[in-house]
Amino acid sequence: MAAVASAPPPSLEILVRGPEGFSIWNGPPFTNGQPGVKLETTSCNSSKFSEDGSRLMVVKSDSVITIYDCISYKEIRSFQVPNSLAATLSPRGTYLQTFQKSSTPQQKNVTVWNIETGDPVYHQFQKNMTKTTWPSIRFCSNEAVAYRHATNEIQFFDAGDFSKGIVRRIRVPGVAAAELSWAPPSYVAAFVPEAKVSSSSHELEDCLLSNVAANSEGVPASVQIFSREEDAQSQPVARKSFFRSSSVQLSWNQGSTGLLIVVQSDVDKTNQSYYGESKLNYLTTDGSYEGLVPLRKEGPVHDVQWSHSGSEFAVVYGCILFLFSSSFVVMPAKATVFDKKCNPLLELGTGPYNTIRWNPKGK
Repeated sequence: MAAVASAPPPSLEILVRGPEGFSIWNGPPFTNGQPGVKLETTSCNSSKFSEDGSRLMVVKSDSVITIYDCISYKEIRSFQVPNSLAATLSPRGTYLQTFQKSSTPQQKNVTVWNIETGDPVYHQFQKNMTKTTWPSIRFCSNEAVAYRHATNEIQFFDAGDFSKGIVRRIRVPGVAAAELSWAPPSYVAAFVPEAKVSSSSHELEDCLLSNVAANSEGVPASVQIFSREEDAQSQPVARKSFFRSSSVQLSWNQGSTGLLIVVQSDVDKTNQSYYGESKLNYLTTDGSYEGLVPLRKEGPVHDVQWSHSGSEFAVVYGCILFLFSSSFVVMPAKATVFDKKCNPLLELGTGPYNTIRWNPKGK
């Protein structure tokens, strides 16, 4: 039986930014040792590819946002968006989302545009833009589902037809951030910040109904995982509570079975770190694990990344800068690979590390 020839890998292309704008070069191997130019230098303020690499968004200085096809590098469409403060593409480049400066709630300043038709498909008002609130509308990787967190609830949309409006809601009192699992989009994680004991009785009642007890410090922050299935009850399938949390970073694995949670506090009560305190927690959707990842060194968590198989994750942690005898001393960071049951698989040693990345196609 004849062997089936494998498809050639997609060509590598390089986006080059300079003081006059950006251009697109052919990646290696180069002809005559020089890269070819696929798109000549174009003036811009910023540029970004869609998650799947199919489209390129270019923000220009005249309030124009241009979308390019990444095969031909021909312009698909341009959008005139006055007073635009931010813009982003959906994972497959179907939608453009923009955030405009607004003075009144009557002016809906967040717009989702269909790139093929150029039509707006969704509008809403958003007072300000932060790391946890932008993009306002988020999508799963295949764009089947869109969602946003609103006051005390997470709202879901049919990403193929925004005219249906909100198709499902999950009530989460006090929710401040949400992250949908991405392959498949079967669960959503919600972060609820700490609440003081002096909070309204209604707030406390909601928290206590969620089996969280108040103590002298108030009601702890929590991350809860909910099923997105239509017939699922609005009760979490997993939950982790903690104090001293200014912000969290939520990271799902491929397969949607595990959630890594970096909990960051602006103040380190031990006074060991000027940069505050961070802890790495892990939750599984089947309830098999709920707690801290057993890191083998004290200190902040600098970076954590799932492998592309979703079976392992790698952490860089523990680099501390502290004052000793009138001199600053640096303790090097450590890097460890864990399996999805939080068992250490591999120690990568210590050094001046703060970032870790996986080979997309390798182990």
